[in-house]
Amino acid sequence: MSDPTHPLSSRRRFLQQTAALSLLGPSALAQMEHMQSAMPAHMAPNAPDAKHPMLHVLELPPFVDPLPVPSVAMGTPSPRKLRITMREIQSKIHRDVPPTRMWSYGPTPLGPVIEARSNQPVEITWVNNLPSKHFLPVDFSLHGSGRDLPEVRTVAHLHGAKVPTRYDGYPTDWFPSGQSKTCHYPLQQESATLWYHDHAMGLNRLNTYAGLTGLFLIRDQVEDALNLPSGPFEIPLTLCDRNFTTDGQLFYATSGDPDHPWIPEFTADGILINSKLRPFFNVEPRLYRFRVLNCSNSRFFGLALDNHQPMIQIGSDQGLLATPVEQKFFALAPAERADLLIDFSHLAGQTIHLRTGAFDILQFRVANQTSTMPLHSIPKTLRTLPRTPESSATLTRTITLNEHQDRLQNPMVMLINNKHWHEPTTEFPKLNTTEIWEFVNQTEDTHPMHIHLVRFQILDRRTFDQFELMTKKNLRFRGPVEAPAPNEMGWKDTIQCPAGQVTRVIIRFEGYPGKYLYHCHILEHEANDMMRPFEVIA
Repeated sequence: MSDPTHPLSSRRRFLQQTAALSLLGPSALAQMEHMQSAMPAHMAPNAPDAKHPMLHVLELPPFVDPLPVPSVAMGTPSPRKLRITMREIQSKIHRDVPPTRMWSYGPTPLGPVIEARSNQPVEITWVNNLPSKHFLPVDFSLHGSGRDLPEVRTVAHLHGAKVPTRYDGYPTDWFPSGQSKTCHYPLQQESATLWYHDHAMGLNRLNTYAGLTGLFLIRDQVEDALNLPSGPFEIPLTLCDRNFTTDGQLFYATSGDPDHPWIPEFTADGILINSKLRPFFNVEPRLYRFRVLNCSNSRFFGLALDNHQPMIQIGSDQGLLATPVEQKFFALAPAERADLLIDFSHLAGQTIHLRTGAFDILQFRVANQTSTMPLHSIPKTLRTLPRTPESSATLTRTITLNEHQDRLQNPMVMLINNKHWHEPTTEFPKLNTTEIWEFVNQTEDTHPMHIHLVRFQILDRRTFDQFELMTKKNLRFRGPVEAPAPNEMGWKDTIQCPAGQVTRVIIRFEGYPGKYLYHCHILEHEANDMMRPFEVIA
């Protein structure tokens, strides 16, 4: 009999639980099959101590806590200035669980939503008021995590922003407890759902897991003219997975090796939405807008409504799509965002659920009638989105995604182009030129690849013969070219690169010269060592 706690059994259960999604069509099931490859296959994690064993979150009563809605950071107007302080807090994740120690960009468990206007700069002073010792297991053997460095280091990265390199949150630009850094964000870009999170070298997987995340919304006149749901009808939804012990504390698994506690991926049983386990949200029978972010370390979410009602996706990472896309199911990788509309107008007095796989994670309780506030409708068109022609590219780069294992087939290091972070830079795109990047995924995982500074469009994906590439160094395709899904046709900054496929994107390097980086946004991969610098040359 198989051990149901073994990671491989967990992967099989994940697939079994999603079998019902085949009714939604082959593309939905294919996405879920890609998702399972990001689940940990080779993990022998440590266990909580006997005094505080693991909390079985699925045994807790669901939907007893209201969904918290993050506050909006105001700051000073003209010029807009904000001061955001990182601090340790205590937060209740569930009515029946003791308070949890977390880190946050402010006094509440989620960082404040920062709202800004296109082409109106924002200045943020990031203050590190965290303790000097980490409460999660630091791996001092990782690059940039030596014992001679401060144990708690942070640097904020505004994910998806077009900014000068000195304000980008470069991993080595960290600062310790008791210090601060002021960053200027020009925001010369269209409306989009961005987010901010820690990016300190060797620590960001732990700092993010501890809670250092928040949303950053850019608005513009094109979005204003669409009359989309706003105010109390526009809701941020940040999704992440966490494990807890019975005393309510965060638990982060390790390899069991005290000298190298890093693990290749981390997935947990508890799904937090806006810092709560399986909350409920009271809605009116009207149209709502949800800004959805997956800020998990490793987990991919497959999202659907339990009444099989389609959700309407109007935007992705870098802003609005050209037209709305109906989605009964969609997969969201770590760091990806989705701008969704859900119509509750025909559900007065009913209850429905947002689910991932077989689990309901958020309950919507629909009121019997609407308030007197104006109603909204779904636009037919959203934004003009011309496709970037391949002929405009002056260079095509091949980027290989590699995994190296030990003799027991345990992943030991993740690389890009078989190079470590500290090796010399090899990519030097020229400012204001266009390139095609081909991500050749030679691993068993789907990697969400994020490129700093730029936005890009997905060209296509195509399956190749991994064995032939490995043994003969010959890239032979085995299937037809796959066009991006309709909800992938907008501007992106993070792209799912499935195992055994070449994923092509086209990028225009606009903005600023200087050093930036690209990496896998599975944070455990990024830490060891699936991250590389590139330098934009003026």
